[in-house]
Amino acid sequence: MPRTFLALRSVLYVPGSNERAIDKARTLSADAFIFDLEDAVAPSAKEQARARVCAAVDAGGFGRRQAVIRVNGLNSHWGYDDLIAAAKSRADAILLPKVESGDMVRQAEAIIAASGAATPTAIWCMVETPRGILHAEEIAGASPRIRCLVMGTSDLAKDLGAMHTRERLPFLTSLGMCLLAARACDVAIIDGVHLNLEDEEGFVHACRQGAELGFDGKTLIHPKTIAAANAAFSPSDEDLAWSHRIIDAYKEARERGEGLVVVGGKLIENLHVEGARRTLLLARAISELEKERAQ
Repeated sequence: MPRTFLALRSVLYVPGSNERAIDKARTLSADAFIFDLEDAVAPSAKEQARARVCAAVDAGGFGRRQAVIRVNGLNSHWGYDDLIAAAKSRADAILLPKVESGDMVRQAEAIIAASGAATPTAIWCMVETPRGILHAEEIAGASPRIRCLVMGTSDLAKDLGAMHTRERLPFLTSLGMCLLAARACDVAIIDGVHLNLEDEEGFVHACRQGAELGFDGKTLIHPKTIAAANAAFSPSDEDLAWSHRIIDAYKEARERGEGLVVVGGKLIENLHVEGARRTLLLARAISELEKERAQ
């Protein structure tokens, strides 16, 4: 399971140039927010957006929910200053766009380390180009600061010349490679966005597919999709009951000196117990978020 276990079922992009949207984020039930200085901000508004986002993150009000700043690339006019400002803010993580190698991560890490920031900041990486997909394992393992990979399927579709379809067959190879890299390197991974806001049924299907594939959550572009994402990536009551049942049964079997046990006609080994424990950790993280929101 990820080095630092987090509930990341719903990760909402928030335009860094939209003050109202930034303020509203504090009232929303997403598990994390990506305050975007890159694609969502016009060149003429980049510096103002940087100052606004960093001030909002420093002001707090997000509680346990992750406040992440997506900076512009270091090859852009704004990337270096974005990275320094984000590192000195109270952001939980910095999201690097279009990461294509471990060297890109280490370059950003060196800048963050030299920024004079009081506390170390986690790094999230956008994987959204063919080269990035091919180097996903290298990227995921490039630094102990890395906590999450974020799929950028819109940019990937453009580069591949692929179509957005209901079953997302053009992306399954890329999604699978990044999932393998994330799990091999023990970091979280978030699925890409669903672009059609009028296609509610298609969005629910995409969330279900992402959960079945093994993603921790989904990136979102509108608050109205938060509830469906939270539902899709949350364990059900049946999941929780089953997890408790097999953990207890396996413990009893081990006390008897047995390494296997049959529960409900299913053979249970340690690997199933590890999965059950992860389910319970997720449920606990979700419960803590919900308790905080209710206060």
